[in-house]
Amino acid sequence: MNSKIPTRDEVEEKNKWDLSSIYKSDDEWEAALKTLPELTKKVAEFKGKLGTSAETLLEALKTLEKAELQMETVYHYASLQHHANEDDSVATDREGRAMMAYTEMQAELSFIEPEIQSIDETKLRQWISQPPFADYKIFIEKQLHFKKYILSEKEERILSLQMQPAQTPDAAFSVLTNVDINKTFGTVNVNGKEQQLTETTWSVFLHNQDRKVREEAYKKFYAKFEEHQNTIAALYAGSVNQDVFQVRARGYDSSLQAALYGNKVPTSVYHNLIECIHKNLPTLHEYYSIRKKALDVDKLKHYDVYVPLVKSVETKTTYEEAVEICRNALAPLGKEYTDRLCDGLLNGWADRYENVGKRSGAFSSGCYVGNPYILLNYNEENIRDVFTMAHEGGHSMHSWYSVHNNPFMCYDYTIFEAEVASTFNEELVFEYLLKNAKDEEMKKYLLAMRADDILATLFRQTMFAEFELKAHEFVENGTPLTAELLRKTYRELLELYFGPEMNFEDNSDMEGLRIPHFYSAFYVYKYATGISAALALAHRVTTGSEKERNDYFEFLKSGGSRYPIESLKIAGVDMESVEPVQAACNTFKEIVEQLKEIM
Repeated sequence: MNSKIPTRDEVEEKNKWDLSSIYKSDDEWEAALKTLPELTKKVAEFKGKLGTSAETLLEALKTLEKAELQMETVYHYASLQHHANEDDSVATDREGRAMMAYTEMQAELSFIEPEIQSIDETKLRQWISQPPFADYKIFIEKQLHFKKYILSEKEERILSLQMQPAQTPDAAFSVLTNVDINKTFGTVNVNGKEQQLTETTWSVFLHNQDRKVREEAYKKFYAKFEEHQNTIAALYAGSVNQDVFQVRARGYDSSLQAALYGNKVPTSVYHNLIECIHKNLPTLHEYYSIRKKALDVDKLKHYDVYVPLVKSVETKTTYEEAVEICRNALAPLGKEYTDRLCDGLLNGWADRYENVGKRSGAFSSGCYVGNPYILLNYNEENIRDVFTMAHEGGHSMHSWYSVHNNPFMCYDYTIFEAEVASTFNEELVFEYLLKNAKDEEMKKYLLAMRADDILATLFRQTMFAEFELKAHEFVENGTPLTAELLRKTYRELLELYFGPEMNFEDNSDMEGLRIPHFYSAFYVYKYATGISAALALAHRVTTGSEKERNDYFEFLKSGGSRYPIESLKIAGVDMESVEPVQAACNTFKEIVEQLKEIM
């Protein structure tokens, strides 16, 4: 790990993503941005005419498609540049202008949904059953799904105009944590050398076998967040209040129902997940008992939960080596899949390493035009980053298959499905590395790491999901969110999930105020349902025949053409049942039992 984080200008071009598959230059982007008002105007000319005839509606949809495709491409390019360096004022300005254009377009075209809803449904369904509507039928059917929650044209316009200011809490949190606070953490002493503490290196320090390093990093990290607790609490409260505003404006029963309704996911799936995990917490607590003994500590601390239990295994893996691991591990999916993914990882799909101002963590972001891009902060000393590469690669290949098998108006799959494709890849990487482990120590290391990964994705994300639910219910029931209430609620969940072996610091509950995903409400539960489905499907594909693999590819190719529960049933798993979640808990229990024997 470098002691100094490079600036964006210091990063080699080969380690940056190549955005030329979207636009060849910033000037080309500027030209595309300028076309948006005219494209919007052409769609707006159909106002009041959508229901006059099938031909008029079809022409309007084609015009809308051109406008939205251009808008998506413009925003995507600007967003990627901004995330690569949030300290770059030019990139920030570019994304801001893209968001303004998006907001203006949404406001001008807010008539579309209510006007489509006003068309006689019998007549509308007759129209979209005709062959010329093939590319738009699913889009219309999804509009009809929302019919009872669509407001008047005037009201929809007001909500559209509110879109950009509604992003303020998320944008402010991102700048505060990734730029302002990120510059102030200071350094951590590692073997007598001071190394920079950042959002990204923090996780590396917590993997360090030296407990003093972990403790210093942890305490400095949360001390800085605690200095800003009231500001961050206010930002998160603003985000939750925006969610509740939308719920009340449209007439949903709750924020949870509103978040799940669009995907036709019953709220019972969310509640069943939390209930099932609660029943399996004793296994999680047993794991922490094993961890305490393995680390040989009097008191297990919160900064002890990420360090590898096996100390002697060398985990250094170069970026290129990680790509080859992915190639070999994902071989059950076929050569077309692995060649396309690995070629992308090596040639412009991925922004590989950390730089000053770069967004922390990792993501995959694709649109209908260009390659599916991956943001990484890859560190070769952390083998988990190999899994992160495979994870984001799963998202990107899901995007690739969706784009190449669906028209624009129904290509975009849901996050509920996305976390299946990504976690599926993680499971195959684990199985590959375990099978090819050179010695028993490596097997111990991988088992312990896999336990941590399932824990983080299944149990930890469910804890996050439960916190989100409680926060929204507070506001829905008339209780304002304060730093004190948020911290108290989160601490209670920490104590419930980690059990009696864990000893927390006074500011450990600040963790609940630093999770970026909380600004996209009811997102994180999909990681837990995703790993449940992924474990089931990985087993099904690797132990099955060509049929099982084809079923999985049918799922990847579905895009947005089906609702997620239906897509997953085609792949071979029923997420309306609690069985996949319990099976995932059983898998975790089996690993814990193995660890109990070998540790």
